[in-house]
Amino acid sequence: MHLSIIILNYKKINLVRQQLRSLNEFHLPFSFETIVVDNASGDQIGVLAKEFSGVQILPLLWNCGMGAGNNAGLKRAQGEYMLILNPDVILLPRAIETLCEFLSKSQRAGIAGPKLLNPDQSLQYSCFRFPRWFTPLFRRTHLSRIPMGKKELNRFAMLDWDHKGARNVDWLQGSALLVRRKALEEAGLFDERFFLFFEDTDWCRRFWQKHWEVVYVPEAQMVHYPQRLSSSDGVWTLFNRLTWIHIASWIKYFWKWRNQKVNPNGQISMTNL
Repeated sequence: MHLSIIILNYKKINLVRQQLRSLNEFHLPFSFETIVVDNASGDQIGVLAKEFSGVQILPLLWNCGMGAGNNAGLKRAQGEYMLILNPDVILLPRAIETLCEFLSKSQRAGIAGPKLLNPDQSLQYSCFRFPRWFTPLFRRTHLSRIPMGKKELNRFAMLDWDHKGARNVDWLQGSALLVRRKALEEAGLFDERFFLFFEDTDWCRRFWQKHWEVVYVPEAQMVHYPQRLSSSDGVWTLFNRLTWIHIASWIKYFWKWRNQKVNPNGQISMTNL
């Protein structure tokens, strides 16, 4: 087995350094390569190549977003499996091995994701059902407090499940994803039209479209430091650039999938909404 670990950096050099130290300490029992893609962050990420032997630094000329940045690493990767990893994820012992073992035994699994924990070790919801066009409204506004909003968010975040056993899910948060190369070749890279937000939702949906399973594997655990990229306190802040990026991705996603409906079992049928 050969694994490619792809870390996408944007002004998080110290977090990347911590991840690389963890990888050295864990002594993974198989061969792997580490590719650090830098989204033109200007934080001198190149010094890590001197601190950690064998680490590949891939500098980009501009900040091209989550999807395109990860694609640059995926194109460089040589591994049978590829691990997409955000810098704000803290690796725990055997998390990577557990994901790789699961994917090697589950031949129809195209993507596997770990259980993400908050820094206080509480569960962080990181697997979801596909959103409906109105789901972001409930997530980002005071509408989340009304009965319909609560019901929709419970459905979306899979709050009706204890998250204790491995199971197929619609999509996984893109903070930590292990991908099978064969599945990637069929489903394709991230859609680079999504600069930020919905790129992971769209990606998982395309894996399902190609009949590859997307699986949540809670036996593998990592800590994720959550970032508040958009506000849920009242309406979106219309003067916030990330608000407009989120709205643009929302529109692109639902327009792209406007003629396709997802069944409860994850299969996609070509029917008009």
